[in-house]
Amino acid sequence: MRLVLASNNAKKLAELQSLFRPLDVELVAQGKLGVPEISEPFHTFVENALTKARHAASAGKAAAIADDSGLCVDALCGEPGVASAVYATVTGHDADEREQRRARQDAANNALLLERLRGVTDRSARFTCTLVALRSADDPEPLVAVGRWSGHILHAARGSGGFGYDPLMFIPGLGATVAELTPEVKNRHSHRALAAQQMIVLMREVWRLGG
Repeated sequence: MRLVLASNNAKKLAELQSLFRPLDVELVAQGKLGVPEISEPFHTFVENALTKARHAASAGKAAAIADDSGLCVDALCGEPGVASAVYATVTGHDADEREQRRARQDAANNALLLERLRGVTDRSARFTCTLVALRSADDPEPLVAVGRWSGHILHAARGSGGFGYDPLMFIPGLGATVAELTPEVKNRHSHRALAAQQMIVLMREVWRLGG
């Protein structure tokens, strides 16, 4: 089965394709089908994911899946939350490639988070992922799965893997930041892994997918 992924993030595509390997599905980034990205105007992950999935399914004329995820920090009342990807304001460098712009944005987001947490003792946080899958744009029964991965924010970045806030998010049970984990370990424990595991169960039960 082919699923349009409502994202053009190459790292996210690779991560989710690996996570959905137990099913016979192929994820295709919406950009490859000429589907433009849309705004994410809501304050919750589930509303944004549903909106993105409906748009991708409609424009791509196929089943679609969307991931809305981010970092929720307790001391900041859940920030950066749905704004995680664009937490800091970054301007200029329009000529940069997409991944270059994303790397610059990630660095600015991390710097702002550390600034907001300066002097804060409680640095507990969660990566949260909400996946929404639709058989078609007007599917009345969206599949919704949520994964949460708890840890705390360090005072300085560690590790070079992953993306986003991975270098700052320390997972006590693994004794490492997410950026220090191998892709294989990350894909066994992450918020996306937990959400994907739930989604695979739902797709087998409701959509009758094999694998």
